Amino acid sequence: MISVLIAEDMHLIRGAMMALLSAEQDITVVDGVGHGDKVVDACLRHRPDVALVDIGLPGTDGITSAAELHRRLPSCRTVILTGLATPTALRRALAAGACGFFVKDTPAGQLAECVRRVAGGEQVVDSDLAVAALNARENPLTSRELEVLRVAAEGAPVGEIADRLFLSGGTVRNYLSRILSKIGARTRVEAIRIAKEDGWLWPDDVAEIGMVRYRSRT
Repeated sequence: MISVLIAEDMHLIRGAMMALLSAEQDITVVDGVGHGDKVVDACLRHRPDVALVDIGLPGTDGITSAAELHRRLPSCRTVILTGLATPTALRRALAAGACGFFVKDTPAGQLAECVRRVAGGEQVVDSDLAVAALNARENPLTSRELEVLRVAAEGAPVGEIADRLFLSGGTVRNYLSRILSKIGARTRVEAIRIAKEDGWLWPDDVAEIGMVRYRSRT
């Protein structure tokens, strides 16, 4: 019997997942939690074979929880779940020790099969996202350009960006001009959108990753 813990802050989704997986003859759901700060303690208490963890949990986010679980309870294999995601989210999840990465609208049968495969020692990744990660273009921006764009993404005008990054207004404008040219954007707003969709601007609140969809370039 494969034991599973589900960490999802939306009660309806968590309840549905628990019911669907509990209906499988070889899977038992040992617990369900709705806050990121409870994930590790719950897993240490129940010691499940697999933890299904939402990427955007309140409190400790899913990727941080996966890293902590990998360190403290390596026998528990983590699958990160998300609504929408970018290749950057996938790479960070795998770097944190997650063994799987799936979107939440995966059919119940596929999710159960994912649990079985992960429990059996495999690494399982949503196929569409895996292809997207392989095809994602490299970030053309320097670290300083990303800093400027990150502050701009908060809605800061040129003067505020300059003050916060200890730059002159003219230097900030030059950075923004180069950013637009490198990304191929016409406006600052478009540049910010592209950078978020391509995963170059990782949100401070990981829950925001659920509002970002990878832009297909096919």
